[in-house]
Amino acid sequence: MTTSRAGTAVGYRSVLRVPGLRAVFIAHAVSMIGTVAAQVALSILVFERTGSPLLSALVLVCSFLPYAVGGIALSSISDRFPARRVLVCCDLISAACIALMLIPGLGVGALLGLLLLTGIVAPIFAGARAASLAQLLDAELFPIGRSLLRAIGQVTVLTGFALGAVAVAAIGPAWLLSLDVATFLASAALIGFGTPYTPATGTTGSTVRESISGLKYLLGNVRLRRLILLSWVVPAFSSMPDGLAVAYTTETGAAATAAGALFTGYSVGTVLGEIAAARLKPSTRRRLVIPLILLSQLPAIAFVATPGIAVAAVLLAISGSGYAFNQGIDPLILGAADPAYRGRLFTVQTSGLMAIQGVSIALAGALGTFIRPGLTITLAGVVGTVVTLVLARRALTREVEQPSRC
Repeated sequence: MTTSRAGTAVGYRSVLRVPGLRAVFIAHAVSMIGTVAAQVALSILVFERTGSPLLSALVLVCSFLPYAVGGIALSSISDRFPARRVLVCCDLISAACIALMLIPGLGVGALLGLLLLTGIVAPIFAGARAASLAQLLDAELFPIGRSLLRAIGQVTVLTGFALGAVAVAAIGPAWLLSLDVATFLASAALIGFGTPYTPATGTTGSTVRESISGLKYLLGNVRLRRLILLSWVVPAFSSMPDGLAVAYTTETGAAATAAGALFTGYSVGTVLGEIAAARLKPSTRRRLVIPLILLSQLPAIAFVATPGIAVAAVLLAISGSGYAFNQGIDPLILGAADPAYRGRLFTVQTSGLMAIQGVSIALAGALGTFIRPGLTITLAGVVGTVVTLVLARRALTREVEQPSRC
């Protein structure tokens, strides 16, 4: 059910003109805002009940840690069933988990367990959605569709965290969690009644066995493996300043609250980069992959001079704009992947991205305890530039390698 847009102008409007896709992106925005706001609410709720900063911080850990489980053991679900059914079921499961958190007196362990379950579901949802976009959009518009998802994600993360704290103060964490239930239900309704049907493309064997088969397919396909690895490693290095934002702000002598400008700078740059790249021709986006990768890494090297917060925020905005390199990579991934494995492939890609970013941010924080934060960010820029260029050279070779059959 591929929609051809050959000869029309590229950009987000071209994607949104495809029947049913407006509902997909509205549902993404609605559920993302609710999810981020719920993370804020749950962090505050856990802290109010326990007074423990560690347990409160575990809310974010439990939001991202399960991605590895869902991405590896359950990825075949994204291919086994029609995407619309998978997406609606994932939304309903997430809504049920958040609703159970509202039970009065529910223990912190149970709250975190329910959050872990929503984290397991999340990569399956992302994989099924990406696989459905691959069926609904042609090769030219597919990367624009994924770009729009990323742009919406960055905007909702910014607004969700900002509004979440305000909403908790105004209505309390329980009401904010109730709102999150409503956002998941709204997302399920939008997808269930407003999006086109796309057929299943995968197998009907054991879920875990077929998920592992998908992972073997990815590892055995040299071309795909290198492209996916590149899509992980570039943001792994460019996101390391996030783990040092507060420490770096203190190093400059500014108030710790000014660290918000650094987080905002990177996210704003990411959105602007995605919007700008989406308006370019596919051939231009492909040629810009290496320059954009460099743009994502080189600004960090300037932190050796310990720039002020305003300049640092601009540098991170420039770095964030380089994340648009994915718009040149996504068509290559799509072209190299067997359609029967797309759901599993995109599920693993999402899971690995979340995992490697979490590890890199934690590593930056650990290094920042021994080396001054500005120098740590600089080292990340130097090493990131070298490593990503080497990986890009290997991944973007024109030589077509035959994948292993599993």
